[in-house]
Amino acid sequence: MFVVQSSNSQGETPVRRVEVPRRSFVARVFSTLSRAAAWIALIVAIAIPLGFLWFITQVSSKEVPLTRNADGIVVLTGGSSRVNDAFELLASKRGKRLLITGVYPATDSNEISRVLPEYERLSACCVDLDRTAVNTLGNAIGTRRWTRAQGFKSLIVVTSSYHMPRALAELEHQLPGVELVPFPVVTERLRAEPWWSSFATAKLLFSEYVKYIVASIRMRLDPVRT
Repeated sequence: MFVVQSSNSQGETPVRRVEVPRRSFVARVFSTLSRAAAWIALIVAIAIPLGFLWFITQVSSKEVPLTRNADGIVVLTGGSSRVNDAFELLASKRGKRLLITGVYPATDSNEISRVLPEYERLSACCVDLDRTAVNTLGNAIGTRRWTRAQGFKSLIVVTSSYHMPRALAELEHQLPGVELVPFPVVTERLRAEPWWSSFATAKLLFSEYVKYIVASIRMRLDPVRT
């Protein structure tokens, strides 16, 4: 409030108080929410670049040699070299069986033998196909069914290096207690040049980073149904 003084004819100075109207409740709430939104925006603006830099450190730019075998091998489709590398691991007896998850519904072992004739015998005896998966979550669910059916306790995971962080997160969520051994397949572009020197590569990595964040949030909100 503030005070206004005025004198009368007798020299007395009466005091008149004038109330200053307070801000309405809605205005105070709006101001508080605006400040909170500004802080959140600042935190997000700092966290996203830092998170992306952390994500980049998880993406291998060179082949990682395996240091151990596992019960099984799973390859997430999306690149021809992934499947070929997975067959090489199977042929080297790095695992007992191979699951190829995310294959086209019409694909069968004969089609795989036609594409990779050198692995025809392995394809006939030791390879299983998961035709139900259409995304990484589906890959993880299909792998969970297969792993439990086989009684495996450890898996070698084969997928592209930029896809590996999200693939491992989804598999760990679906298969708690199963040891996962990553075998990242490095693309020629990542192998040949730094990611920041190519807009296409940087865009691919950032897109995968966003998918990783979304998947992480979903997994926190949606516990696995056993």
